[in-house]
Amino acid sequence: VDNQRNGSLAEMRLEMGKDVQWRDGAAKISGDFVYDAIEDSRHLALETGAGWLDLREAWLSQRLGESAEVKVGRQILTWGVGDLLFINDLFAKDWNSFLAGRDEQFLKAPSDALRGGWYGELFNLNLVYAPRFDVDRYIDGRRLSYYSPLHGEVVGQNGLLVADRPDHSGEDDEWALRLYRALGRYEVALYGYQGFWKSPGGFDPLTGTAVFPPLAVVGASSRGPLGPGILSLEIGYYDSRADGDGRDPLVDNSELCALAGYEWELAANTLLGFQYYLEAMQDYGRYRTALFAGQPARDEYRQLLSTRVTKLAMNQNLTLSLFGFYSPT
Repeated sequence: VDNQRNGSLAEMRLEMGKDVQWRDGAAKISGDFVYDAIEDSRHLALETGAGWLDLREAWLSQRLGESAEVKVGRQILTWGVGDLLFINDLFAKDWNSFLAGRDEQFLKAPSDALRGGWYGELFNLNLVYAPRFDVDRYIDGRRLSYYSPLHGEVVGQNGLLVADRPDHSGEDDEWALRLYRALGRYEVALYGYQGFWKSPGGFDPLTGTAVFPPLAVVGASSRGPLGPGILSLEIGYYDSRADGDGRDPLVDNSELCALAGYEWELAANTLLGFQYYLEAMQDYGRYRTALFAGQPARDEYRQLLSTRVTKLAMNQNLTLSLFGFYSPT
């Protein structure tokens, strides 16, 4: 691609951290000191991970009686049953790290949040509140090239994506909820989310910037044994609150997302897993009608297949893993 670097990753990292525990609580701080030869600026930006320090965790946790706990601060949050595929996990991701080739752990970006947990006999509840919107570390052309619908081609440094994130006191917070329990040998869960599209999901023609429209999500998942392996199922409905009827071509439509996965032990210390993922755009006919002349149309259905082979060697002290994506769409 013209106007883009040949390299995407050239860095050194020094990870340092400290854990502290007491009777009913714990605290942790960890971060990476970074020298990055690709990044243009050394300016410290903790939210984007840019600069000489990537602060990964800085939190306090405390048990509240026998059945509740609370954790507050910068933390890594995750839930759902997908393997590198996410539906109801609406916590921040670092797609630059993932696609540039950093370790898999860096796919999850930290969130500044309050997380509460309650554990009962009938069900368990997790509630996460972020007072300020935690955006994905999305692809914007600075490190990795991307396809730009605005330009109609793949761009890099010549087409940097400029985005305007929600930043209004009291109006840019996020809520996420998980209600789960065991039913026989299966763990089932219900999810809810209220916030914004985590990566840019719209465009403001007046300012020429990408935007993050409001988003609400409800979903469910199940995971448990079936035959010789483990079956995982997950579904979620993405309600695009700024384009409820699908008539705005500049805002992402609502979507129905589904995931099915299966993993089993193919041989001793060798695991094989497959996943099928589907995004179904809602109100597709209205979306096609509302497109501007010459504006390329998205597919109504986006499909993705994945497979992972994992081999444990050297008395299970060495893990070898091969993961592959393929989209027939």
